[in-house]
Amino acid sequence: MTLVYILLATFIGGLLSVGIAASLTVALLGRVVKHLVSLSTGVLLGTALMNILPEAFESGAKPQGLFMTLLGGLMFFFLLEKAELYRHTHHHEGDGHHHHHHFDEEQAGRGGFSVLVGDSIHNFCDGIIIAAAFLADVRLGTVTALAIIAHEIPQEVGDYIVLLNAGFSRTKALMFNAISGFAACLGGLVGYLVVGPWESLFPYLLVAASSSFIYVSVADLIPQLQRRLPWRETGLQLFWLAAGLSIATAVAQFAEH
Repeated sequence: MTLVYILLATFIGGLLSVGIAASLTVALLGRVVKHLVSLSTGVLLGTALMNILPEAFESGAKPQGLFMTLLGGLMFFFLLEKAELYRHTHHHEGDGHHHHHHFDEEQAGRGGFSVLVGDSIHNFCDGIIIAAAFLADVRLGTVTALAIIAHEIPQEVGDYIVLLNAGFSRTKALMFNAISGFAACLGGLVGYLVVGPWESLFPYLLVAASSSFIYVSVADLIPQLQRRLPWRETGLQLFWLAAGLSIATAVAQFAEH
């Protein structure tokens, strides 16, 4: 049954994000994403700090080792994002580098596929994290899957907008986004087969998962919210942030019962 839970959770995450993107217009997507960012920030932080980390520290593993894992995870995701920034070049027609006509269009297409490759790897890793959480505890797996799904929805919707801007048709963008999203199912299967025998590593894998949630929240999502906005928009940000924290807490309590 654990494998069924893992595959179901990873499948629903990919299906839900693509379904939301398919059902909304581009203009509406642009307005919805900012609220989803606030919501997913609350869910990720709540899941990491109120569910995953306490579970890991209650396992009996040495706190020093867990804190080192947390620090290492944060540094890993920092360096990973830094490498991604260095890998991309930002040339365009008319920038003085004598690019040929249609250079911008070609770069947009390449950028679209780059987004898909990076997103597929990210989703694969999410699948492994979900598998590790379910293998440790079904309740924890449920909460972790929810947090990842909450983060994946705005990310996949944002990727969908990027693909459209890169010249993909609506159908093609949705198809590639779906393929990328279902990489999480493969990650979940690999995680179940590979991680299972290494039960003693579960606390450290959980801390590594929480470091991913914390880094994404603090380095990627919160900076998007830190803008000078009217009081009404700021209030909406706080509302959706609090809603995300409440969801993470409520699901954890419901799963426990």
